[in-house]
Amino acid sequence: MKWSAVAAGLAAVVSMSAAEAGGHLPDLGGRTVVVVTENAYPPLQFVDPGSGDAIGWEYDAMAEIAERLNIAVEYQNISWDAMIPAVSEGQYDLGMTGITIREDRAEMVDFSDAYMRSEMVMMVRGDEARFADAASFAADDDLLMAAQPGTTPFYVGVYDVLDGDEANPRIKLFETFGAGVQALKAGDVDLVLTDGTAGAGYVEASDGGLKIVGEKLGTEDFGFIFPRGSDLVEPMNAAIQSMKDDGTIDALNTKWFLDYKLGG
Repeated sequence: MKWSAVAAGLAAVVSMSAAEAGGHLPDLGGRTVVVVTENAYPPLQFVDPGSGDAIGWEYDAMAEIAERLNIAVEYQNISWDAMIPAVSEGQYDLGMTGITIREDRAEMVDFSDAYMRSEMVMMVRGDEARFADAASFAADDDLLMAAQPGTTPFYVGVYDVLDGDEANPRIKLFETFGAGVQALKAGDVDLVLTDGTAGAGYVEASDGGLKIVGEKLGTEDFGFIFPRGSDLVEPMNAAIQSMKDDGTIDALNTKWFLDYKLGG
């Protein structure tokens, strides 16, 4: 897709967004919103290896939302496996880390509307020649897959690629997505399942060290999470919609998935 024209004209388009949306966004009066993230899922949110700063698509999006809704964002960090329970218990106001909108999770937390849609892909080393799709990977018992427990890639790997056994020893578990990618690069595993947007960023930055193989394995929508009944959901949805309408989402996609080069 060609996003350059969108990015170039973004400032002018944003100035018209309120009129085009037919009204003004809610003003939350400078309210402090505590946002928790993992900082381990580039290019959505991660620590820049050069500067040590936490950056990414979601940070830029949240900064834009904060300006539109007049909120003050305070960031905290937590591991992926603890995030949904912690937000569910009200320890944080909002969670962001490329969280797939799913019915089972919606029993614990409220989701925003989707801010991004992606499709699951198979990421492998650039010289991989032993398999080229899910079926040929599954057929070779020597091949290993990296995954974070409880994530969409984990379940897709278990049920769409392998045999449905969540304890299958061919799935090697890692605490972070980045650790699984490093294991792939080192040859400790042979496959990482990832959403297409993050996978494209890694492949682009790898200088031939990584590639995508096979067909897409499914579609997933990402949303922010909130404690059940949160009064932030409606204003957040309004801000997300305004960013879709005025081209801000498209411009962020350009910046982080096409223009930004991930290190490593």
